[in-house]
Amino acid sequence: MKTMHCIAGVMLVALPLAVAAQKAPTDKKLYCWDDNGVQVCGDTLPTDALDRARTEISAASGNRTGEVPRALTDDERTAAALAARAAADAELAEAERHRRDLAMVESYATESDLRRAYGERITLVEESLKTSELSLANLRQSLLSLLRQAAERELLEQPVGKALAEGIRSQHGDLLRQQGIMQRQLADRASLGSDLDGALERYRGMKGG
Repeated sequence: MKTMHCIAGVMLVALPLAVAAQKAPTDKKLYCWDDNGVQVCGDTLPTDALDRARTEISAASGNRTGEVPRALTDDERTAAALAARAAADAELAEAERHRRDLAMVESYATESDLRRAYGERITLVEESLKTSELSLANLRQSLLSLLRQAAERELLEQPVGKALAEGIRSQHGDLLRQQGIMQRQLADRASLGSDLDGALERYRGMKGG
């Protein structure tokens, strides 16, 4: 009986070894890669070929099992990361635009309501432009007055005081800032027309008509 147990035990141990031996050739791979224009194949991949593009082939069947692209350079990895980030940003921007369009459709029952809302925005921008124009005119007059004072003192060969010089610099800075504000307002006003056209097109598309 002991002999029978020993034989059975040996068979149980030998069985997985035999299965592994049968699988080994099936799992074996061959690699083929380009080495300075020469096609090289082997059952092992040397260190200097790890970053190269290669084809993997089953040693058992001879069939191609996979393609491994070459490793990216540092510049290519950087470019790929930037492209992925740009794509993600574009996807987020598109999702945000879609949310705004949904809110627009929910907020305005008809195209007339949407046109009226844009008309109100245009009116607000135009009123802001009028205020900016008046402010610019006042700033110019004030700056001209200070410059005349400085010019008269120089003609009289009198020094331009520190307070006057500081006032001129400050007034000039205010004038430049107000000009920048007005430029942005003009750009907003110019874009509102095309914005309305685009909003109407998207509104009709989401309304299905």
